[in-house]
Amino acid sequence: MQSVRVYLAPALFAAGLMFVPHPADAASVDNGQTAFVAHGCWQCHGFEGQGSVTTSAGRVVADTQLPADAFAAYVRAPTGAMPPFRPEILSDSDLADIYAYLEARPKPQAAKDIPLLNQ
Repeated sequence: MQSVRVYLAPALFAAGLMFVPHPADAASVDNGQTAFVAHGCWQCHGFEGQGSVTTSAGRVVADTQLPADAFAAYVRAPTGAMPPFRPEILSDSDLADIYAYLEARPKPQAAKDIPLLNQ
């Protein structure tokens, strides 16, 4: 019976971690949209995060392939023309909300599914 407890306790602990809310899970898409606009992200990246050839070299930030922590690290210390958004300017919770907003943007259609591109 003692050996069962030795193995069962860590398994139950690990299973319980799956139900602990993580900061990214608490992020709000609606608050993210508000923060995206309020902090001027749209000026270079467009309202849908679609990017602009003129202002962001066409970088699409919607549906980024970066995990939340890598996205946050880049926003805090970007390369290129993007200014850094330090925690004093953009809170961690606003940043998490912006990430949630960008991840919630509709995914673009594949080129093969756009009739005009297949004529």
